[in-house]
Amino acid sequence: MVHTAGRTKFVALLLLGLMSAPALAQFTVLDQAQDNLGSGVTDTSTPPPCGTQTISIASMNWPSAQLLAEIHAQLLAETYGCAVRVTPGDLASTGSSMGSSGQPAVAPEMWPTRVADVWNTGISAQMLRPAASTYVEAGFEGWFVANAIVQARPALQRAADLAAVLPMLNAGRKVQFISCPADWACAVINRNLLAAHGVSEMVKLVEPGNRFEMDSLIAEAVSLREPVLFYYWQPNAVLAQLDLFALDMGEYDAEAAKCLAQRVCATPQPSAFPPETVLVALSEWVFTDIPAIAGYFQRSSLPLAEMNALLAQLNAPGATVASVAERFVAERDDIWRNWTGAGAP
Repeated sequence: MVHTAGRTKFVALLLLGLMSAPALAQFTVLDQAQDNLGSGVTDTSTPPPCGTQTISIASMNWPSAQLLAEIHAQLLAETYGCAVRVTPGDLASTGSSMGSSGQPAVAPEMWPTRVADVWNTGISAQMLRPAASTYVEAGFEGWFVANAIVQARPALQRAADLAAVLPMLNAGRKVQFISCPADWACAVINRNLLAAHGVSEMVKLVEPGNRFEMDSLIAEAVSLREPVLFYYWQPNAVLAQLDLFALDMGEYDAEAAKCLAQRVCATPQPSAFPPETVLVALSEWVFTDIPAIAGYFQRSSLPLAEMNALLAQLNAPGATVASVAERFVAERDDIWRNWTGAGAP
């Protein structure tokens, strides 16, 4: 009996020795991919990083939100081994569903101020909450020039520099400022901002009839290398396709902004455009049941310039949301490794 017991113990130790190296290596890779949360030791009491149910991600009905949904779906599946489903949605219905049923689990580009009642109801019910800002920057509107102009006139970095630089850009002639259509709120703000920066008389103000005309005017001026200043917003493919530079609009001043938004502003003062709140929204159960995945989304802010580039890729012939997302996952681990907590490669 002693001999048999010893033999059994020897075989058990031998099997453990054969298994330990690859098993521990697998645990180590999994830990790195899953935010370094594990210790390399199997613990049946600890739930898997993704939980046991499929993680549903809302794909809103505009391109940037669709790209984000697909990128996160691919990363959660490939990096964490999650079961993921991308579902169609919009701001109101997705926010309402998350706030009442906890589904979908994730809305990567939620604009809560656009659906304030729905959002606040879900927050009050403790059914959803923000994980992070969708984008690194909070300013989505501003004034732009072609990068070539800044390279030729490096003193031009801010809207406050325009008064000194504009006279040198077009041989003393007025520089075209392409604003937005006259019936848009930004048209009023732009008129007042030109006055606030003291350049109203230095520019030829153009207010296009519609978005198509606006884009055409900007593209034509940039392609002809004309010195042009214009208003635009992000994220948008145009900014990446035309190689444009965002002027620093300065600090946001709430009091100044109130006056800038009025058709008659007696004493306009400079201000940045109002910041927007854009969030990665999670259903509350993600934080409580699968904190590793909540941690991933808490680190998932994306620079606006990166989204501009993704949208430009999406405009290429034959491109799809899935193919652009796949390319991002394959090529931009310098960005998404920080989301997973793995850091730089």
